[in-house]
Amino acid sequence: MSKSSTLTDQDLELLNTPLGLKYLLARKKTDVHHALKLVKHELNMRELHEQMIHLQQWVIRDRQRVVVLFEGRDAAGKGGTIRSVTAHINPRHYESYALPKPTEDEKGQWYFQRYVNCLPNPGEMVFFDRSWYNRAMVEPVNGFCTQGEYEQFMEQVNDFEKMLVSSGIYLIKFYLSVSRDEQARRFETVQKSPLKRWQLSEVDSKAQKLWNQYSRYKNLMMEKTDTEHAPWVVIDANDNTRAHEEAMQVILDTIPYEVE
Repeated sequence: MSKSSTLTDQDLELLNTPLGLKYLLARKKTDVHHALKLVKHELNMRELHEQMIHLQQWVIRDRQRVVVLFEGRDAAGKGGTIRSVTAHINPRHYESYALPKPTEDEKGQWYFQRYVNCLPNPGEMVFFDRSWYNRAMVEPVNGFCTQGEYEQFMEQVNDFEKMLVSSGIYLIKFYLSVSRDEQARRFETVQKSPLKRWQLSEVDSKAQKLWNQYSRYKNLMMEKTDTEHAPWVVIDANDNTRAHEEAMQVILDTIPYEVE
């Protein structure tokens, strides 16, 4: 049986739309099934973005607070996923943070303080591109914190998150998972691009060599901080487009928003 014979009437209708024809004609050599996949993805993303708008309107209307963490190895696609999730919601009512390394003053503060300062006001959503979980993986692997600081964090983080949830904050924790080969491929792609090369940091340059150390701390983090009140949601991020869809779907399924 040929691939073309597996197309349903609905598939053919989609391919005969302006969107379907656009993807059919996008390549010199027509790939019907690839075009159909792109059409379905775009239509699903439109629906998800529409629902994200409804969710944000509910957050604003009911003065709710939402915090979404995106963790994962370097090049896992955290920033890109946040940009996709927030692409069509009102920028006046959400913030996205990718905090730089702490200042000298911040180093002397309670570790969570700089993150508390970023928490949402009523009617707002906040997205973290890396969060307080820097201290669970990046910092101990790269020697940016002491063993004592790491252990103190691991003792406090579950209680900290329980306080957030108890205060009425909707907290969602994503871990974007990529394979070692995929991480290497993405680093190579960025390195070859004069427009993206600046994105590579010293930490990125060590990521492949420190793969096993990151794995060890990631497993410890998952084991000790996957709680009933703040569970981890692991997403396979080797495919960026599917990761973006899944992240939005989880947010929409987790938060009990209402559409007026």
